[in-house]
Amino acid sequence: MLVSTMAVDQISGYFSEDNIKVGDIVIEDQEFIEATREPGITLLGGKFDGIIGLGFKEISLDNALPIWDNMFNQHLVKEHIFSFWLNQRGNEGGGGEIIFGGVDPNHYKGVHTFVPVTQKGYWQFDMDDVLIGGQPTGSCKNKCAAIVDSGTALLAGPTSVITQINHAIGAQGIVTEACKGFVSKFGHIIFRLLSTFVNTKTICPFIGFCFLDGDHEVSIGIKSVVDRSDSVSHPSVTAPNCILCKAIVGLMHTMIANNNTQEMILKTLGNLCKLVPIPVEESMVDCARLPYMPTISFTIGGKEFELLPNEYIIKTGEGEDAHCVSGFMPLDIPPPRGPHWILGDLFMRRYHTVFDYGNLRVGFAEAA
Repeated sequence: MLVSTMAVDQISGYFSEDNIKVGDIVIEDQEFIEATREPGITLLGGKFDGIIGLGFKEISLDNALPIWDNMFNQHLVKEHIFSFWLNQRGNEGGGGEIIFGGVDPNHYKGVHTFVPVTQKGYWQFDMDDVLIGGQPTGSCKNKCAAIVDSGTALLAGPTSVITQINHAIGAQGIVTEACKGFVSKFGHIIFRLLSTFVNTKTICPFIGFCFLDGDHEVSIGIKSVVDRSDSVSHPSVTAPNCILCKAIVGLMHTMIANNNTQEMILKTLGNLCKLVPIPVEESMVDCARLPYMPTISFTIGGKEFELLPNEYIIKTGEGEDAHCVSGFMPLDIPPPRGPHWILGDLFMRRYHTVFDYGNLRVGFAEAA
């Protein structure tokens, strides 16, 4: 029995061995994991049956030889190279193509810019800078370690730089929006409860954001201070909701003690919500601002690889139902392993990528 930690989560399973067919070739005696535990919905809900790792054997579990190494060792491919093309045109022409043993010249324009692999494991290389609207951030003065990874959907990097980018494109963290919505809906109710000297520990359970004493019903007679016309909903009790509620109640309690008015308190809290750090999860943007957002570029091998707003923003729906999410998310990996950037599918969709195993280098060219 083995337990393996993957990007998607921790899985459990067994090592097995069998022949595996990829396209028109058969890899003999390939080791793989038969997963018996797949937490979360990434694997369970995905429209695929498994994951093929194409990193180096240095990060392979129990020194199992990766499928790509076996392809080459068994003389199934002529060149020690594979390439990725991800379709930019939605459902037209399929989702993309991976070629083992070469490249398809119809899938890229011009020539590839190659950079050496700096550390075996993932496909890691040095990045020279990150630019916002053509202006260098100066965040890579001593080079930035970057990884190109088809298994990552978004673009991830150190919080300090991602915060600059998300600020430049007007991204609002979902936590920020939740905070403002909470203050708008429940602020006046909390103010009245606190003004009647109700125990602060009972307020969040009463409005449905926390449990009290093992989920016992709250019956402290505080309903009398809330008008029947006030609509007090009871959203799902989750840790983030409870933490947010307790923080706001604590702040309001302090401000009331300092004789601040209700209007002043609610205005101050609304402004404080804007300062909530953009979370590790999604950050919303206004779809109408796409034409005015800056380009974001990565300098690799002395060449700038830019992404336009429609390439780094994830848009779903149309018209009034449209929702737009920033494709940039913070990822802080402490030294000595980090900090790292991960250039995922949003980058690879724009740039055809060549993984040159024989020469230990990675190449990028404009995708066709």
